[in-house]
Amino acid sequence: MSDKSLRFAIFGNQYQAKKSAAIQKILSLLNQREGEILIDRSFYDFLTKGQHLDLDVDGVFEGDNFDADFAVSMGGDGTLLKTAARVGRKDIPIVGVNIGRLGFLADVNPTELERAITNLYSGDYVVSEHAILVAESDGAPIKECPYALNDISVLKRDSASMIAIRTSVNDEYVVTYQADGLIVTTPMGSTAYSLSNGGPIITPETDIICLTPVAPHSLNVRPIVIPDNSVVTLKVESRSHNFLIAVDGRSESLPEGTLITIRKADYTAKVVRFSDHRYFSTLREKMMWGADQR
Repeated sequence: MSDKSLRFAIFGNQYQAKKSAAIQKILSLLNQREGEILIDRSFYDFLTKGQHLDLDVDGVFEGDNFDADFAVSMGGDGTLLKTAARVGRKDIPIVGVNIGRLGFLADVNPTELERAITNLYSGDYVVSEHAILVAESDGAPIKECPYALNDISVLKRDSASMIAIRTSVNDEYVVTYQADGLIVTTPMGSTAYSLSNGGPIITPETDIICLTPVAPHSLNVRPIVIPDNSVVTLKVESRSHNFLIAVDGRSESLPEGTLITIRKADYTAKVVRFSDHRYFSTLREKMMWGADQR
């Protein structure tokens, strides 16, 4: 029996039916420790009704109606981003279990679950804090969740034509990008969409954000790194008279001329890291640096 009681809020990917064994394993490990287990309603319904699993949990929650010592994200990096959005300002550390594909953010493999649970109970872990970006449209929060752990992008919509993105930083005009879009990324998100568009890799503890254009018309346009206390304002012109704003992949359409303001939020996301998981070793593994492809 453990000498302390911990409460866990479980979130998961509803599109990974073949990997439900990892769910049962972590529930079994937590029950052995007499941990209190709460599970997200949609994930619970998927596992019990869709996969016909018998789950031994203490409760089911919806929306943000939960409290816990740890939030456990069961899926890939996308699931961890959704978990971070649900946790919001609750100041709950997130444990990312990778049953997805890349697993750069969610870096605990199913084979490491027993050791990870042991480390959580023994306190053998660190909690890293990561900047959150928030987006406003014409001075008001966008309709969907406006907070991003990875990135906020403005992108063309309904037309193959480029959009024009007038960009200012701290009220100083920078440039009008003629491009398919523009990504504003945190260090955490620098290995995601921004990287695929030529943006730099930024180590997590760096207090900066990056502006990365998507397929710019001019070859002279390059990503720009700025302090993370900067305020970025964007105004878009489009032949289709609208554009998309994507906040960690959650997108909505806005009319051209809408003024988008992006700044660092007044809270951070907290992610659990274990002592045997190092940033640069993870980077080498996921990027396959040094791998001989011959």
